[in-house]
Amino acid sequence: MGMRKALVFFITFITLCTPCFAIKIGLETQVNKTYIGASTKAEIINCDTNKLIFVMEKMKGYEMKPYRGVIAIKVDGQWNKMRADKIIIKPEEGGFVSVKRKWYRGSFKIINDGVGLTVINDIPLEKYLQGVVPSEMPSSWEHEAHKAQAIAARSYAIANRGKRAKYGYDLKDTPEDQAYGGASAEKTNTNSAVEETAGIVLVCQGKIVPAYYSASAGGKTKTGGQVWSADLPFLKSVPSFDDGIKKNGHGVGMSQYGANNLAKRGYNAYQILKYFYANTKFARVRGEY
Repeated sequence: MGMRKALVFFITFITLCTPCFAIKIGLETQVNKTYIGASTKAEIINCDTNKLIFVMEKMKGYEMKPYRGVIAIKVDGQWNKMRADKIIIKPEEGGFVSVKRKWYRGSFKIINDGVGLTVINDIPLEKYLQGVVPSEMPSSWEHEAHKAQAIAARSYAIANRGKRAKYGYDLKDTPEDQAYGGASAEKTNTNSAVEETAGIVLVCQGKIVPAYYSASAGGKTKTGGQVWSADLPFLKSVPSFDDGIKKNGHGVGMSQYGANNLAKRGYNAYQILKYFYANTKFARVRGEY
């Protein structure tokens, strides 16, 4: 347990001045229809004019589809053209929006880009992470592993802002970026892991790192160069502490099974992360997320 002796050094934080932001998550991309509902009344607003178009009733589903360059909504069996190719859906305070049979926090933007409808969840970063941690890691796992997952996911999200900009959002809601199940996925203990690590990220050479992770590395993690085109200074090959678990994923960075096994041995989140990500420091991002 030599890592424990250096704990004070490891969790010395620097402060990064990064603007406050809400992250944009693509839930559906260029689909020919979508189904939207809300737990409260919700306003539909024209993005271009900022004018109210329609008020959705609470706990009522609405079908939407692209129609001649704008968006049409089905209300009481009748299709109505909304005369807007970009709309915002805002529930009342404390309300949730339903998409793909799940509940989500935040507001929504729907775009008709001429190919189909793209549905985007616009949500504060920390609220987004509450839907990521239990989607990426079983909620029954160790709390320190959940905290490590929260910090890795936060770092990945910030480092990859704008990755999917051509579609109008930052990240997908799938493991292709990070699995995100919205408010429907949230658990009390994983929410606590996000809250206890609020704003904390991994930094290498002054920049927030895209903290890659996978379910298991099959005994030993890989360097970036072994999987992609180039090595990165924060990605080294180390024993992954997931022996007996079949490799699942790219095997770069943190092994989630390994993180949980290390947590069972008494390692805390910061020690786990320092083990899997070389040459890194911890930073606290300033601002509300």
